[in-house]
Amino acid sequence: MIYEDMKGFAAALAPMQAVAGLDLGDKTIGVAVSDSFLTVATPLETVRRKKFGVDAARLLEIASERGLGGFVLGLPLNMDGSEGPRCQSTRAFARNFSRLTELPIGYWDERLSTVAAERALLEADTSRKRRSEVIDHVAAGYILQGVLDRLGYLKNG
Repeated sequence: MIYEDMKGFAAALAPMQAVAGLDLGDKTIGVAVSDSFLTVATPLETVRRKKFGVDAARLLEIASERGLGGFVLGLPLNMDGSEGPRCQSTRAFARNFSRLTELPIGYWDERLSTVAAERALLEADTSRKRRSEVIDHVAAGYILQGVLDRLGYLKNG
């Protein structure tokens, strides 16, 4: 099931299960995972995109290996909040992916996640080559951490 809002997504999550954050790009999918308490996001890996079936199989394999309870996809809204072709592509991925899993799928506004990830990697004095290798899953970590902070607020607020 796909959830447009975090309240619905949060309600659909099983207790004590981690979630994955995904940064969907044209060539890669950045993957980050949370702890089971839904407090900390950790960048995990960058999946090189091949075709949908292969990509989805890898994501489901990660879900199985890590006992994940859901997925959050970064929704690349335009700076004015409107949706463009990249949002349509993300929504299409979510629709197709939801046919392969019972796990809840949510969206998160990812507008500045890559900028934040790039800044953090620059501040850590990461080489250009290494930045290009890790930027996608670090961006996924920023997306997921935003979700986890929101879920914590919903739970405690």
